[in-house]
Amino acid sequence: MKKYGIIAYCIMLSLTSLGQPSPRWINDGWRESSYPQNVYFTSFISDFADPRETTEKATARMEAEAKRKLSESIRVKVKSEQTIAEESSERNGAPDQFLSIYSSAIKTSSDAEIVGLKVETFYDKQKDVVYAFAYANKFELTGYYKANINMLLQQAEGLLQTAVQLESSKEKAKARKQCAEAIPLLAKARYAQDMLTALSGGAGSESLQQETSERLRSEATQMLARLAQGLYLYVESDEDLFGKKVSIVGNHLKAILARNGCSFTDDAAQADLKLTLSTATRTISNADGIVFCYADTEVALYDNFKQKNVFSDEASQKGGGASPERAGRQAMESIAPQIADKIMPWIRN
Repeated sequence: MKKYGIIAYCIMLSLTSLGQPSPRWINDGWRESSYPQNVYFTSFISDFADPRETTEKATARMEAEAKRKLSESIRVKVKSEQTIAEESSERNGAPDQFLSIYSSAIKTSSDAEIVGLKVETFYDKQKDVVYAFAYANKFELTGYYKANINMLLQQAEGLLQTAVQLESSKEKAKARKQCAEAIPLLAKARYAQDMLTALSGGAGSESLQQETSERLRSEATQMLARLAQGLYLYVESDEDLFGKKVSIVGNHLKAILARNGCSFTDDAAQADLKLTLSTATRTISNADGIVFCYADTEVALYDNFKQKNVFSDEASQKGGGASPERAGRQAMESIAPQIADKIMPWIRN
């Protein structure tokens, strides 16, 4: 018994020194037969371990590279479809807001990790080589993207229906928000359609739901274009004319902006843009009965659609008159055109 025990121990020690047995997927023939190209996307790589890195880091590096290589091989097949989709949007006169959100969402979707992608790794201690094998089942991916298209289009349609109702109720800001939330969903659906086409070599229109997708995209484009016309501004102006509260800058500025196609609302929540002004006057000189003053204004323009300040600056204007109040009033009246010139490019954007 002792003899057999010693033999078993020696065999076990020998296997341990050699390391774990190599997995079958290292063999090219086995991979080709077990993971046929009509069923799987595959990626196989190998490289010597860097002496400066641990086994764990070397394995993680190769795993990431195998994933990247496989994902890239799939994305190459859908790249032309994405370009066609974006060019189609531009030809249809989509507004810049639509194209910006749409293109950004497609880019985000394409950068995401491929669903269902699996990776196996093996470190050969004898050769000091790391192997990585990534694979993804085409039928599993097809099922996922079919379901994904349906879900995304349903969500987008619901948001656009709500946007239409809000638009009819004159709640433009809320309608634009709903529309903006629908656009990334349409972009993700577009990417899923491209993926499905690449996977199936030309899926049926029923699975792709292209007609529904194009209809919803057209509705979103037209709605954003409508909502971008006749911007509504909410103006909040705090003006101090030597201790007296006035609305000189705000009123003059509204008149200028109105001539440039802007409308105004008293409800900040319904405005497309919120303009905040803070103006104060100061005397600089008094000679020969003429007083000279400056009006100093801080300007901030907040875009409710983008949910951020798009412009902020300061402006100063000199005015003269027989009294500080008249000089300050002239300076305030004169500063309004200066502010209008500063903010008009942002309003028209």
